Amino acid sequence: MREIALFGEDFAHEQVIGALVRRLAEAHGIDVRLDWRSAVRGYGRVVQEFNSYLRDLTRQGDRPDLIIVATDANCSGLNERTREIGRPDAPASLILAIPDPHIERWLLLDGAAFRSVFGRGCDAPDQKCSRDLYKQRLIEAIHATGVTPSLGGIEFAEDIVQQMDIERAMRADRSLERFVNDLRAEFRQWRR
Repeated sequence: MREIALFGEDFAHEQVIGALVRRLAEAHGIDVRLDWRSAVRGYGRVVQEFNSYLRDLTRQGDRPDLIIVATDANCSGLNERTREIGRPDAPASLILAIPDPHIERWLLLDGAAFRSVFGRGCDAPDQKCSRDLYKQRLIEAIHATGVTPSLGGIEFAEDIVQQMDIERAMRADRSLERFVNDLRAEFRQWRR
């Protein structure tokens, strides 16, 4: 079983990234154990916990097979956020999951997957930098199906990701494409 240490800003990152990792690992025939090291209190906390974890890893011999850091690009953009977080000195393989601009947008990329889960599709989202825009759009899209989300819609992330046409969603979002391609490359390497 492969060990993956993960860091995320919040519950939404934990749910969406976790679902994507499990789905892609299963598709590659790889058993994984997800070890969420931090998934609370936003970007600053992610960076702090990640850097602390890396310091601890250099002192100990037991390392994960992979580290995933998930944080929204917000208005900084995908490349800027990558520069801020990327650590070429990481003592284990490192993949960055940086939804641009927000993680909730990834759940709205495939209207057919949305329809499979809720019985009614959703409109593909545009790409705008506006705080909480995609959280609101996700809630509105779910409400339009007659369902009232209790956790802002994130509680349906696993179901949506399981139904998602990942190739179609990747074509609609460069940040998702980057994450999926990086993760698939790592899994292919493990299979060798």
